[in-house]
Amino acid sequence: MKGRAHPGLGIFPKLISLTRQFAPQRTVRLTYSFSNVQSEAGIPSSEPLMKHHGSRVRKFLAKLLLIVLGFLLGAGIAEIALRVTEYSYPEFYELDQTRGYGLRPGAEGWYRKEGRSYVRINSDGLRDQEHQLTKPANTLRIALIGDSYAEAFAVPIEQAFWSVMKEKLGECNAASGKTIEVINFGVSGYGTAQELLTLREKVWKYSPDVVMLAVTTNNDVTDNSRALKKVEEIPYFVSRDNQLALDDSFQISRTFLWRQSRLNRIGRWFRDHSRVVQALTEGHHALKTISASWRARWSQNESKPAPTTSPDQNSNGSLNEAELGTDNLVYREPQRVVWTDAWQVTESLIREMRDEVRARNAKFLVVTLSNGPQVLPDPNARKQFEKRLGISDLFYPDNRIRSLSQRENISLISLAPELQQFAERNRIILHGFDKNIGNGHWNVDGNRVAGELIAKKICEGELLK
Repeated sequence: MKGRAHPGLGIFPKLISLTRQFAPQRTVRLTYSFSNVQSEAGIPSSEPLMKHHGSRVRKFLAKLLLIVLGFLLGAGIAEIALRVTEYSYPEFYELDQTRGYGLRPGAEGWYRKEGRSYVRINSDGLRDQEHQLTKPANTLRIALIGDSYAEAFAVPIEQAFWSVMKEKLGECNAASGKTIEVINFGVSGYGTAQELLTLREKVWKYSPDVVMLAVTTNNDVTDNSRALKKVEEIPYFVSRDNQLALDDSFQISRTFLWRQSRLNRIGRWFRDHSRVVQALTEGHHALKTISASWRARWSQNESKPAPTTSPDQNSNGSLNEAELGTDNLVYREPQRVVWTDAWQVTESLIREMRDEVRARNAKFLVVTLSNGPQVLPDPNARKQFEKRLGISDLFYPDNRIRSLSQRENISLISLAPELQQFAERNRIILHGFDKNIGNGHWNVDGNRVAGELIAKKICEGELLK
């Protein structure tokens, strides 16, 4: 009831009194463990609980250890299997504070993304044999600057067009009895901007007699424009008051700084030494490429207006710019300011390179290469491509550079028109490998024919004499 004490509580004072009456008159020190106190007080002991918890932790750690060991064993077996099959996707490139990136000195391994070859990068970061800095006596030294066509990973080094060119130049005695030496400075993905920086940073220490600029009309123009290339981690040149100005702001970009971090260097070490990591990296890149392609198609489908003629076509039957792809727009006369600027910067870079080469008392030669659609052996296939683009001439970029060379007194070899004639006459495809035949870089035949044609043009002229 409210106000009354609980009946059981009154017994405790009596028990305390009795205990004091009969307790011994001496002091006894008693030692109890916490578990005894718990037991005597009727409180359950925590020891079984702690033992149970410890047992669960040990079982969990044992399972985790088995999982880790299983993973390591599986990775080890995969590593051995990949090495036995000679699988490798080494990282051939490294960061460069001036050019954004360059080839890694001493890197080597199999290249299979296009064609198949074993690639070795020399001690100076060139896809070439070793060359001494001091030019040997009675030698004519040619420095080749270009992009992936010059790099030529898709074919063995002895089948690259510049190796073929060197051999053929020796046969025609183009250098008046001198030994021909060609040094390859090509790096995949470079535009004329990075090629000019390569000339300044890498080429001059070799004292070349001739500087040969290989121009890939398919993408060199877009590579020189940040707006068209859409890559932030490389340098560009921009036109300011009719003067070229270097934009090297990539050096402070978040991505470039991240790639210099310690964590990223650790990751690169694992990629260099593990085939499994290389396989995972390549798989990740492939998924990103496929995903980007799907997103681009989805975006285009979502943004397409209702067709008035046929889907994705203009009134003349040609495709819209979004469907053509940025690089294919190089075959058209510039219709937007961004393309006009890209062409102006490209032409200014070629002039700048000419001036620097002449200032060093060397000779300058521009060689425009070919793109797959330009040299298809089937005329009907070329006509279909022209129709898709809404053009009547596949050689617009080649002819524009020819006009530049005539205005600026620059030696030029234009390969695409003659390669087209050769391909049609011999019914041979000069670009691409396997399933991608007709597209991509020069295959073995393309490199051979291009190298022979360049040598023939040089032998017929006075460039090296």
